[in-house]
Amino acid sequence: MLVVGGRPALAADLVIAVEPRWQQENLVVPSAPVKNDAGQALRITRLAALFSSVILRRADGSAVRLDGQYGLVDAGSGKRGFTLRGVPEGEYVGLDFRVGVPADANHADPGAWAAGHPLNPLVNGLHWSWQGGYVFAAIEGHWRDESGAGAERGFSYHLATDAREMWVGFRADFRVAGATTIDLALNLARVLAPHRLAATDASESTHSGEGDDLAPRLAAALERAWFWLGARVGGGALFPDRSAESGHEAPPPVFPSSASPVAFTVPSGFPQPALPEDNPLTLEGIALGAALFADPRLAGNGTQSCASCHAPGRAFSDTVAYSLGAEGAPGSRNAMPLFNLAWSPHYAWDGSQPRLRDQALAAWINPIEMHGDPVVVAASLARDAALSARFAAAFGRPEITPTQVTLALEQFLLTQVAADSRFDRARRGAAEMTVEEQRGFELFATEYDPVRGQRGADCFHCHGGALFADYTLKNNGLDREPIDGGRAKVTGAATDRGKFKTPSLRNVTLTAPYMHDGRFATLEEVVAHYDHGVQRTATLDPNLAKHPVEGLQLSAEDQRALVAFLRTLTEIGGTEKM
Repeated sequence: MLVVGGRPALAADLVIAVEPRWQQENLVVPSAPVKNDAGQALRITRLAALFSSVILRRADGSAVRLDGQYGLVDAGSGKRGFTLRGVPEGEYVGLDFRVGVPADANHADPGAWAAGHPLNPLVNGLHWSWQGGYVFAAIEGHWRDESGAGAERGFSYHLATDAREMWVGFRADFRVAGATTIDLALNLARVLAPHRLAATDASESTHSGEGDDLAPRLAAALERAWFWLGARVGGGALFPDRSAESGHEAPPPVFPSSASPVAFTVPSGFPQPALPEDNPLTLEGIALGAALFADPRLAGNGTQSCASCHAPGRAFSDTVAYSLGAEGAPGSRNAMPLFNLAWSPHYAWDGSQPRLRDQALAAWINPIEMHGDPVVVAASLARDAALSARFAAAFGRPEITPTQVTLALEQFLLTQVAADSRFDRARRGAAEMTVEEQRGFELFATEYDPVRGQRGADCFHCHGGALFADYTLKNNGLDREPIDGGRAKVTGAATDRGKFKTPSLRNVTLTAPYMHDGRFATLEEVVAHYDHGVQRTATLDPNLAKHPVEGLQLSAEDQRALVAFLRTLTEIGGTEKM
């Protein structure tokens, strides 16, 4: 119990709710076009920010400081508020907070934050990986000149670094009593409307580097763009997301008495994954999953296993653009590699499967893949006494059910970890990269921003961090009119047309052909696409759309260096198995 002024004080939850606006109108992200002061049409596709150092001020001059609690707002994914815990009930006269994080947290190991925590890179998508530190606020989108002529271009504003810390303060009377919500408005017109975007700059972006005069102007405008809407008691239930709970602990897993628990080891530099609480890893479950992965009896006609299209020697990928199913029919998308899946928030090229077990079941029953009837297959497997004994050891009972099959497959796949490439060893000082490979890494991790003297390949936006993937769904400009709707087939939203999951670049030399349809046979073709082959579409990712229409125009030497670097990401000795 808290004690304030010698008296016990009850503690409450306080929700900070953020309502994006353009002037007086609510703004839904991704947004419909809005006009800036120059008459240019802007469509905002991303609005995300981190929050910390919340201070609640009292009339007597004292204050409640909520240091160590963090919040994330990501308007595009529906995270429109965050919850603060243990706030003393009472009367207050002011609220202050930081947009961003303090320096010690900004430069700490991001792998230290628990799964679900706002500072976990898998949760916020705002960590800059090799460059270090977090993006405090990200505003991205598309724009078109006031004439309306020409293709849309992109803008990408990332406000970051310790120099860009932003403080917002309100002097307003409010009361915290039980679950309380403070409603704030963020008027993006205050930030973007005065800024005239320029196509002649060859890019419209800021990454808060030295000598960048746009970042401080936008940061100062963002500080002034907040408005107090009011406080209300009993509104906390509007934001059930519990990700702000720094002290949240999952219930301990329940292991079958016959099984041997296995600890999941997170490689150095990797974020903490959110492992399924209802399927704890065991030696018996993992081994059973490995056996089932290679068992052709799972297919409806008993001729094809999971490994038929996901070869272990190729990082669990295939050699062809479209794998053939059990009955000889080609698939509709390229077989994805299967490693580091413990860190993925969703599965399949279109992100349609929320859990690994769901993806396993989807492939199992798909008529152009394994075309199996899980109930029939499970009954057939149950006639194998030795296999039934393995199920008993893994799950505590000998019955074989479709659910247990997918849980065993999930355990096996969760433990396929790629984290020991020559690049990793070079970063540890245990190996060396060539001059060409180092040049490729420099290009990979550098923004394309010729106005500020940077002519990198800009790969890190989607493939940064230890995972070399952000696992988000993006349109990477393969076609002017997407042949495959991608994510839009799942959501039905036009804004998702042509969007596919960003795959990891680890083991990329083993996973050709590339893209969701396997259209590129070599890494050289992939690099050429991003250099000068990107097609302009309404849903093109802003970090590609901001590049010149003619492309990056990297030299042939630099393109070779990029490929050389990508080859350093191949596992030494193959994908690890726990």
